[in-house]
Amino acid sequence: MFRMKRREFITLLGGAAMAWPLAARAQQVERVRRVGVLSNLAADDPEAQARNTAFLQALAQLGWTNGQNVRIDLRWASGDPGRFHKYADELLALAPDVVLGAAAPSIVALQRATRTVPIVFVGVGDPVAAGFVESLARPGGNTTGFTPYEYGIAAKWLELLKEIAPNTTRAAVIREPSVSGIGQFAAMQGVAPSLGVELSPIDPRDAGAIERAVDSFARKPNGALIVTGSPLTGVHRNLIFALAARHRLPAIYPFRYCRRRRSMGWRSTSRPRGRLDSPCRRCCSPAPTR
Repeated sequence: MFRMKRREFITLLGGAAMAWPLAARAQQVERVRRVGVLSNLAADDPEAQARNTAFLQALAQLGWTNGQNVRIDLRWASGDPGRFHKYADELLALAPDVVLGAAAPSIVALQRATRTVPIVFVGVGDPVAAGFVESLARPGGNTTGFTPYEYGIAAKWLELLKEIAPNTTRAAVIREPSVSGIGQFAAMQGVAPSLGVELSPIDPRDAGAIERAVDSFARKPNGALIVTGSPLTGVHRNLIFALAARHRLPAIYPFRYCRRRRSMGWRSTSRPRGRLDSPCRRCCSPAPTR
């Protein structure tokens, strides 16, 4: 019998979070490990439940069963800025061995709460530019994880939009005014002139702001919609689907799970963060041990 090292456990957690098929190792632990999970979605969100189910199933396949040799403490922020910090503090007060954060606001809150407990992130567009890690190859600090795509793919979203809706001359880009949102928008700006498309950024803070901005944008013809990947657009995706359908706006969404709700003229351009088919890049070095 030997003691499992914390570094090995963090690596295992990251693989399970992305539901990657890692080989399980036969090993014994001396105590129940504790994992905190801070999600950007709501507890009753179907996508949140699907991700949580995949996470628990992958852990079980690797020999970790919730309630037996590992305890999972979940908190659902529902896109509320105040909840991220509140729940981060709650999770750290439980003395977890490691915490998993979904999306950038979770990592901001978790890093503010601790610089010693290992943090694994998923769904962060640019962890280097956001200051979460030093580099993808050598994250440094107590944080490591996965990024779903590079900013360059946002240019492909605009190209695909023009392909499915050739008459488009105007595109509203719903983004969060953060490092990730700005970076994705900049990638689109690089190809917009050659495609003859004028870009209009929408930087909403809540559902009401999204509705007002899209309603205003749709008053002129030849418009379309691009939705970037962000916690805000994920939480309010059903509203965005409805607005695109209401105004008959061709639309591009960042993740395949958007296909579960069909609206006028959209296509998905990336795979879901599900089993076996994730396009995510990994920060290769595990977070340091305590």
